[in-house]
Amino acid sequence: MQTRTLGNNGSNVSALGLGLMGMSDFYGPADQAESIATIHDAIAAGITLLDTGDFYGSGHNEMLLREALKGRRREDVFIAVKFGAMRSPNGGFIGVDCRPAAVKNFLAYTLKRLGTDYIDLYQPARIDHTVPIEETVGAIAEMLKAGYVRHIGLSEAGAETLRRAQAVHPISWLQIEYSLLSRGIETEILPTARELGIAITAYGVLSRGLLSGHWSKERSATARDFRAHLPRFTGANLDCNLALVEALRAIAHEKGATVAQVAIAWVLAQGSDIIPLVGARRRDRLAEALGALEIELSVADLARIEKAVPTTAVAGDRYDAGQMAMLDSERKT
Repeated sequence: MQTRTLGNNGSNVSALGLGLMGMSDFYGPADQAESIATIHDAIAAGITLLDTGDFYGSGHNEMLLREALKGRRREDVFIAVKFGAMRSPNGGFIGVDCRPAAVKNFLAYTLKRLGTDYIDLYQPARIDHTVPIEETVGAIAEMLKAGYVRHIGLSEAGAETLRRAQAVHPISWLQIEYSLLSRGIETEILPTARELGIAITAYGVLSRGLLSGHWSKERSATARDFRAHLPRFTGANLDCNLALVEALRAIAHEKGATVAQVAIAWVLAQGSDIIPLVGARRRDRLAEALGALEIELSVADLARIEKAVPTTAVAGDRYDAGQMAMLDSERKT
């Protein structure tokens, strides 16, 4: 397995990470035994980065990961945890809380659910605009000093927030959506992260399945799947975006690869400081994603891919209007 470095801190993780969200939430029912088998296969393949959140399934995802890691050495994996998003008993979202006391409270429960003494990287899932980022990062830094956390990260933060956070404590990575269909970070956020020595963990590299090559109009209406409510998966937007996928499929065919593999390889090729997260819930999807590591894209290949999937042709925002308004990364400076 290839490795990549977390910013200026020098720690190495696998070049691909496994995002566990879909094993507990958002994409409809998942098979627990298959989820655990997928985690086992990922570790066997050399994936060390396992990304979870305390609100994924309201704690279910962390307990699932604990079960999957039974009998394994804790130091062999790098566990990243997002916190701050609050859930109601019916599964709804009721806000974000990143106050210092809340940070420490969330962490205490996470350590218990995971059955571990420390978290490799701890990060707020969203920026809480009612709490100065300096206070949130300061609280995580206290937990780092106490030995409960090894690295500090941020998620969906804008350039100004990155600078303010970095002034309090070194930030190891920014987790943010980045794919052929979501390239907004290239204007300001990515250059700022590179200036500050902050790595990028890219989620949504397959745009939640749109770029997998397996999506279809018929599948888009699946019950209990939040993608049915995302602008890119609805109406004429979906038709437009699936046409881009077909253009990418033609290139993938020439490379002897799948659409998903080329889409992941494109993200890998954007810099050694970018670590794609793949959200595979099944072993076959994981195996497909791992194949991206074997694909070499030339400068000419990259140009063809970007011409086939131009940013100006992508239809629809990546979230609905309410969620877009919450994203610090989407705020105009």
